[in-house]
Amino acid sequence: MRILGIHDGHNASACLLEDGKIKYVLQEERLTRVKDAFGFPSLAIKEIFKSAKISYKDLDFVAFSFKYLSKISMNKEELLETYRKVNSCKTYIRRVLKRTFVKSLYGKWVRQKRIKEITKEGFPKERAIFIDHHLSHAFAAYYGTPWWKNEKVLVLTNDAGGDNLCATVNIGENGQLKRIAQVKVANSLGYIYSMITFILGMVPEEHEYKLMGMAPYCHNNGAQKSYINFKRLLKFDLNNGGITWHRANGCPHTQYSYKFFRKLTELHRFDWICAGLQRFCEEMLVEWVKNCIRKTRIRKVALSGGVFLNVKANKLIAELPELESLFIFPSCGDESTSIGAVYQVYAEEKLKRGETINIDPLKNIYFGLEFKDGEIEEILNNGGYKYEKKDDIEKEVAHLLTQGNVVARFKGRMEFGARALGNRSILADPIDTCVVKTINDMIKNRDFWMPFAPSILKERSDEYLMNHKQTNAPYMIICFDSTEKVKELRAACHPYDNTIRPQVVDKGWNPDYYRLMKEFEKLTGRGAILNTSFNLHGHPMVCSPKDALEVFMKSGLEYMALGNFLVRK
Repeated sequence: MRILGIHDGHNASACLLEDGKIKYVLQEERLTRVKDAFGFPSLAIKEIFKSAKISYKDLDFVAFSFKYLSKISMNKEELLETYRKVNSCKTYIRRVLKRTFVKSLYGKWVRQKRIKEITKEGFPKERAIFIDHHLSHAFAAYYGTPWWKNEKVLVLTNDAGGDNLCATVNIGENGQLKRIAQVKVANSLGYIYSMITFILGMVPEEHEYKLMGMAPYCHNNGAQKSYINFKRLLKFDLNNGGITWHRANGCPHTQYSYKFFRKLTELHRFDWICAGLQRFCEEMLVEWVKNCIRKTRIRKVALSGGVFLNVKANKLIAELPELESLFIFPSCGDESTSIGAVYQVYAEEKLKRGETINIDPLKNIYFGLEFKDGEIEEILNNGGYKYEKKDDIEKEVAHLLTQGNVVARFKGRMEFGARALGNRSILADPIDTCVVKTINDMIKNRDFWMPFAPSILKERSDEYLMNHKQTNAPYMIICFDSTEKVKELRAACHPYDNTIRPQVVDKGWNPDYYRLMKEFEKLTGRGAILNTSFNLHGHPMVCSPKDALEVFMKSGLEYMALGNFLVRK
């Protein structure tokens, strides 16, 4: 059975599943070179078909990860304009119309537009399936866990909004999900975080992590002043054990709240707002997870949805005594829903047929495109670049890192999601904090307060991380307190609170990258390296050798390992 999953909203993506195995997942942004590209992922689908040597006629189903989508496409300027005008008369009229038959008509029109994209290629429209957005999040998390085949799993989703919801509580058992609670989008915690991101002059639905990064710097007294204002806005519903919540104290629909939050945060310092909001977010999520565990008595928990990109909140959830084991779907924003959509359609079809659901727990997520040395060398020769082919490129890179160099690495299949996991990465020795300025001056131009993160050898992770429950951490989706060995990772931890957001590297998942790290360990004794994404600031990670060479030439990078070739300036 071959199924194509499509997410055609914010950070569009496509996923190909064959007989329960993920073959490709590709985000449209990597091909358009527009960060968080919004709309039908036509380029991603084209590249997947090309790599898999198939077409629409070879598919059994196409699964969309929304039932209702408010816009067909949107660029960054239009997104900012949407936030800017949430309290305008035009937006108010649109909100009123959403409560009438017009919403249903518009929804049908949007679905027809989406179906047209696949039927023009000859695909039968009756095999196009629209999946509830939060079910797409939930199925991705559920089937990603190592427990779904044998145990009950508590599956929680939380995002800004999708299909009129912002959060759901689900019980997964025997390959199926049962939703026991849901929260309407009007009460969205995610939209509160996004609206504050916008008010602070940053891009909503993209730069929320910058507020999280600033939060630890704030003095407790200032944080408390802003926290008090946020805390009173959402209240848990005690009549159902606190597994849902509602707005309180005059809080408006959180998606349409610009004026309200502008007034609420007026005369509060930037760092107060970041820290107060982060504390509020952490408390809400931790209390919600506790309530859900208490209500269901299920202690194995899986999380998905954009709010769970908040690695500091994830850390506190993982530390809950009530929780036994935690799985957070990697890069669990909307880009992951194309995966959940194909999982659901596949599982339902197998259950209908009385057949076994053959989905393995998620492991490595190198689901993107790959380029062979022959292709790479042809591009290098045509461009007249200075390069050498190396018999052992990993050993060469490790040696360069020990000399204080920053090296870009492009090799193997591209990783899925927001985090570079070694194959489209910029690498450095994490012991010297001067490298932070070097990388920022060269290429990244990150906000001065934002931390970098490390890749850590799996067998050395306990030396650096205080991970008492041995929570699996290969995806940079959770952070931990550090041990006294943090001095070896000064450039790759949060410089204020010493927390670490790691990629714990398993040899079997990425043998070449693992060997590079082992070579570095032999030379330095350190079991970790600094790893940040290979991209120019504000742009997606590089996808192709041409992308990598363009970034290399536009930046201050002096070394790049491109496949098995070392490129120099």
